[in-house]
Amino acid sequence: MVGGRRLAVALAVVAMLATAQAIPLYVMLPLTAMNNDGTLNNPSQLLQQLRTLKQQTNFDGVMSDVWWGIVEAQGPGKYNWDGYKKLISLVREVGDVKFQAVMSFHQCGGNVGDNCFIPLPAWARSCGRDCFYTDREGNVDYEYLSLGVDDLPYVDGRSAVQIYTDFMASFRDNVLKGNEDIIDQLQIGMGPAGELRYPGYKGDTYPGIGEFQCYDKFMLANLAQAANDAGHPEWGHGGPSNAGTYKQQPSQTAFWSDGGFDNYKSEYGNFFLSWYSRQLIDHGARVLNATRQVFADHIEQRKRNGADNGSWRFIAAKVSGIHWQYKDPSHAAECTSGYYNTNNENAYLGLARLFAALDTEFDFTAYGLFDKYQCSSCAPQELVQQVGDACRQAGITLGGENALEQLDVQHLNNMISQASSPLRLASFAFLRLTDAMLNNGNFQNFARGIHAA
Repeated sequence: MVGGRRLAVALAVVAMLATAQAIPLYVMLPLTAMNNDGTLNNPSQLLQQLRTLKQQTNFDGVMSDVWWGIVEAQGPGKYNWDGYKKLISLVREVGDVKFQAVMSFHQCGGNVGDNCFIPLPAWARSCGRDCFYTDREGNVDYEYLSLGVDDLPYVDGRSAVQIYTDFMASFRDNVLKGNEDIIDQLQIGMGPAGELRYPGYKGDTYPGIGEFQCYDKFMLANLAQAANDAGHPEWGHGGPSNAGTYKQQPSQTAFWSDGGFDNYKSEYGNFFLSWYSRQLIDHGARVLNATRQVFADHIEQRKRNGADNGSWRFIAAKVSGIHWQYKDPSHAAECTSGYYNTNNENAYLGLARLFAALDTEFDFTAYGLFDKYQCSSCAPQELVQQVGDACRQAGITLGGENALEQLDVQHLNNMISQASSPLRLASFAFLRLTDAMLNNGNFQNFARGIHAA
């Protein structure tokens, strides 16, 4: 059986290599491309920018958030797709450009680079603090619904997964239908910033360890049950009490220090970190399984047409590039966001295997950064290497995004280099369309380099 699995993975890797062509380059549209009322923001300027950039770089497509907080703002099941239909029509006018849609079930505002505020629908927020991630101090994060309500009809009579399913089904019937030729991928948001993670860090807490986000009543009930099942009910009252606060360093806490009581290496530490990360993986599985059911017929048609051919997948999911504290043995910042990447655990291999099992591309966000320009505990280059190795081992395609908006030659060349090693990317999405990219020789050379990588 093990040999059969290895052969299947090997064949998947061979298929990816055999069908390899130029790495397609996508450009993320501005966060302000859509107004909160569902109308396009300055469409004539956007069209001119895209036409100019297409002429200068021959980029392959755009990536755009499709905001839950805009589309379903007027009430449960009341979807307004008019703005996104017009956006896709605008992209068609550019000519020979594809459209990647991000199912953005999160809030815009509060993360690095956010220059606007798009909250979740008011009717969803009215469910109260119990359906949002909460830290030990009782601070509630309203960016994304807690996975604790994935299957509970707690949000206006529907579960979170049912809300996402209904939204995607409406997108399928009202936007994808008739635009199958231009919409070539859906990235499914499953956490803050559209990433499969907990809100373990905040915009101003870098490069701190972050905090666990398991204190809403539903996650606490789940933890209590898991602790009882493990024969340690005393472990089920919350996360570790000695894990510190957002901006602290591992050495300042007992839980993240090698010699601390009940630390991350202890039996208790392993239990908690395993439970916490498993909840996140299970959340990803629930949402992605629902996604695949909604788009099953479309995906099957794409496979028959050869559009999804082993080197490309219609469904994608994004993982956060948490590169700080990577050099610390605890990997604390990753762990508080749900990536159990210590104690001989490989968080990214676990995620890659999940995505491979659900035929979902692994999208990663830490490209372009250098270790030498980051904090002493940071290692973005090693993290990119680990993720590439994990995807290659799992036999799943990998898409890349640059971590920051950088147009200098050094960082752009690093992105090109990382796009082909350790695993050749299925696509690269550049963050983000601005006037500075136009008539920019550095970016024009970058586009040629990505296509040739």
